[in-house]
Amino acid sequence: CLFSGVCGDEFSILRSPQSVVFRDGSWPIPGERIPDVAALSMGFSVEDDLSWPGLAVGDLFHRPQATVLVTVKGVDKLALPANGFSYPIENAVPFSLDSVASAIHMLFSEETPVVLQLAPSEERVYMVGKANSVFEDLSVTLRQLRSRLFQDNSILSSLPLNSLSRNNEVDLLFLSELQVLHDIASLLSRHRHLAKDHSPDLYSLELAGLEEVGKRYGEDSQQFKDASQILVDSLQKFADEMFNLYSGNAVVEVVAVKAFNSPLMRKTRSILQSSQGETDNPYNLAYPYNYNYSVIFNIILWMMIGLALAVIVVSYNLWNMDPGYDSIIYRMTNQKIRMD
Repeated sequence: CLFSGVCGDEFSILRSPQSVVFRDGSWPIPGERIPDVAALSMGFSVEDDLSWPGLAVGDLFHRPQATVLVTVKGVDKLALPANGFSYPIENAVPFSLDSVASAIHMLFSEETPVVLQLAPSEERVYMVGKANSVFEDLSVTLRQLRSRLFQDNSILSSLPLNSLSRNNEVDLLFLSELQVLHDIASLLSRHRHLAKDHSPDLYSLELAGLEEVGKRYGEDSQQFKDASQILVDSLQKFADEMFNLYSGNAVVEVVAVKAFNSPLMRKTRSILQSSQGETDNPYNLAYPYNYNYSVIFNIILWMMIGLALAVIVVSYNLWNMDPGYDSIIYRMTNQKIRMD
């Protein structure tokens, strides 16, 4: 009971290619290391080694063409199909895939990969590369999402609402997030060539509609149960569509978090903060150096040795130089004097 109370949230793998190997087990994954799992599964390196047995070494020469990570807030566990892998989350703290997006931009800057990070409830969107042209018609604001729901080709015409209502703002927020999932797969299906290029793509989506439904009706209500089942069906359908669009070479992950332990904020320090309270290192321990330390040290060391040897050789040759024989200046001057 203590273990389930600490690690109540869940990290699930809905679809993954054969080149990415996830092991079946109940190993808890730290919440702050979820971006490292996404980076390692795509073949990128991370600063700190990840000693998590859930991810095994796969095929190094065939990396997935896309990673799709959907974060669902307001529930610690979803009734996902049993054919995937699920792991408990330890210390669920807010995270972002900015490091993975930076690695993609750094290695594939000329090919402009698709990078989409979206949080519909907060109207937060980040599109870079070819995503600007592919998802330019994607509804991102709450007003756009509500108008999109009442169009003819929206999910309201095919989705069983059960106890949910079209006239409630909370229900519309939840349904609008499902509409975003449908529109992403639909827009990408019109540009299938982007899923077949050589650059990997990244999709990071944050859904908070289920959390608002739980706050509005309660977690024991029929509305919350129906919304949870509708969300599971939509996530599974979205995972299958994205997996098929990338020809089975994509990783689709879902993070179910009841509530984050701390808010997502930037670490800042006030200029008026006193320096007397800094007791983070009471034992005068050395700080952990970066993994590039040995590389930079060797570059600087051998460059300084090479420059020192060059200065010694040049100085020695200049000191022992015969002005009348070795210097072209003296020889030119002597010839000019003789001619005069």
